[in-house]
Amino acid sequence: MSSVGPPSPEGPEIGRARLLPTGLGLRAILREEGARSALIAASSTVLLIGLVLWWVLSSEAWPAVQKQFFSPVHFRAAWPDVLGGFWLDIKMFLVAEVLILVIALLLAMIRSLRGPAFFPLRALVIIFIDLVRGIPIILLILLLGFGIPALQLTGVPNSALFWGVATLVISYSAYTAEVYRAGIESVHESQRMAARSLGLTQFQALRYVLVPQAIRNVVPALLNGFISLQKDVALVFVLGVREGVREAQIYTASTFNYTGYLAATVLFLSVSVPLARFTDWYTERDRRRKQAVGS
Repeated sequence: MSSVGPPSPEGPEIGRARLLPTGLGLRAILREEGARSALIAASSTVLLIGLVLWWVLSSEAWPAVQKQFFSPVHFRAAWPDVLGGFWLDIKMFLVAEVLILVIALLLAMIRSLRGPAFFPLRALVIIFIDLVRGIPIILLILLLGFGIPALQLTGVPNSALFWGVATLVISYSAYTAEVYRAGIESVHESQRMAARSLGLTQFQALRYVLVPQAIRNVVPALLNGFISLQKDVALVFVLGVREGVREAQIYTASTFNYTGYLAATVLFLSVSVPLARFTDWYTERDRRRKQAVGS
């Protein structure tokens, strides 16, 4: 007759807990699962890229397309002129971005003013934003870039470069103003009330209390606009400005080879991809910061 020993004083929960991995064992399991996930992700990515390459390279038209779009000889020949035009893109981008950030902030602050006395200013800003955002940017470039110089107004520049940059500033200021305004409205109303109770005017409350907090809230959105502008500066080529895309177009017209466009693509990607990765990094860091403050 078998005897049953006394129950463990530790209890069933502690007994089961001993079966669970802890400490170094748990970390080892997590590392193993992370390595397995990374391996699966890498394998699936390589497989997908391989299938796409096989699909493209197996096309009967691939040799002709390679000659027209991916010619190393034409790439080297087009590169110097396209690179020179791309530096003009960078200059336009930097000048336009500074002006956009300042003008858009001013528009957002005007639209955030309260009271009947500021209604005319608010109405003008709203009309401006609605009109500009409703017109495709390339159409706006054509209208301003060709229309205003045709008027031959005294004291008004006729340069295609000037009106190309001016149009980008006008268009992006309307969009960025709404980004700023969303940031201002995200600040709690008690902040505005506290500022007014201290005797600050509406403009002072915006400048010293609301806007600094609003800008921190919308930096990721501003960075995304930064990336979009870096690409859209190429649209001024429709006015004849010899920037990167226009230089590629000129090379294509003279050689009937499209590899110059590939050179321009490489240059734009060399700027936009790092900017996109920086935006993602900053957005993630901002999210962690807000979580740490909230906890």
